[in-house]
Amino acid sequence: MASYMLSHCWFTFVIIVKCLQGIEFPGCDNFHTVLEAVLKLSADIIKPDANYNDDVPEYILNNPRYYPMFKDCIGAIDGTHFRASVPQKDEGYATQNIMVVCDFNMCFTFVWAGWEGTAHDTRIFNKALHRPDLNFPYPTVVDAGYPNMRGYLAPYKGTNIRYHLPDFQRGHTTAIRETRGPKEKFNYLHSSLQNIIERNFGVWKARWALLRDMHVNYKYKNQVKIMIASMAIHNYIRKVGRFDEAFNRAQQESYNPVRGDTGSDVYEEGSSTRRTSEDDLYMAAIRDIIAQDIITLRRVCKTFTI
Repeated sequence: MASYMLSHCWFTFVIIVKCLQGIEFPGCDNFHTVLEAVLKLSADIIKPDANYNDDVPEYILNNPRYYPMFKDCIGAIDGTHFRASVPQKDEGYATQNIMVVCDFNMCFTFVWAGWEGTAHDTRIFNKALHRPDLNFPYPTVVDAGYPNMRGYLAPYKGTNIRYHLPDFQRGHTTAIRETRGPKEKFNYLHSSLQNIIERNFGVWKARWALLRDMHVNYKYKNQVKIMIASMAIHNYIRKVGRFDEAFNRAQQESYNPVRGDTGSDVYEEGSSTRRTSEDDLYMAAIRDIIAQDIITLRRVCKTFTI
């Protein structure tokens, strides 16, 4: 019933948004009541589509740069930090670290908020793998800060191997900016695909200025709740909004979100006890196959560009 009401009562939704943004609005005088109501709905809003593992995402299917190489990927994972306000004795919470999964429709499908800023991304990731009750989605692409393991495809790592998109944009000549070899060509496409979550972060953070000041105005437990509630509303806008300028802008090829306080790109070795050498070899083989497919497709298809 709650979901039905949300999908048909736009005026009620506007009131909710105004309340959570701290804007005066008739009939909205209880911030915490509204916050708790949105949190109850978030479990039905922040989750993968029911058939997310059955079909190839349109974002990949309709883009020859990604299809068929990344046809089994359903989203991207990354972490991001926000300033946090806590009692002085809890010095580890100078920032709040959250781990997020999003799909290629720019909707959040998983969030685990409330981690201390010192918690490494890999630690949070590994904890999620050990919690079946969290319904952690896979398979996804992960950035260089996460392990390459079954169901989670990471890029090639190495001091002489570029990964992030800005790394391929530096240099005065085309020859310098050109991807070198199959590993960098794979990394470039992987990073382009992973970029969907940075675009999503960009839309979300720009819409919710409140997120920048939570550490000043709210207790830590409410900071965590606000984070999740704002993500639920983000998804609602994306799914039912007929037109949204922020999402439209983020979908443009030229849109390049600034890498802000996102997760670490340094993988924490030994932090994932569920990893096995068999998993490593399996995903490494998958990655090598995709890298070679990219080279082959580029050679035989003149319209395929990187």
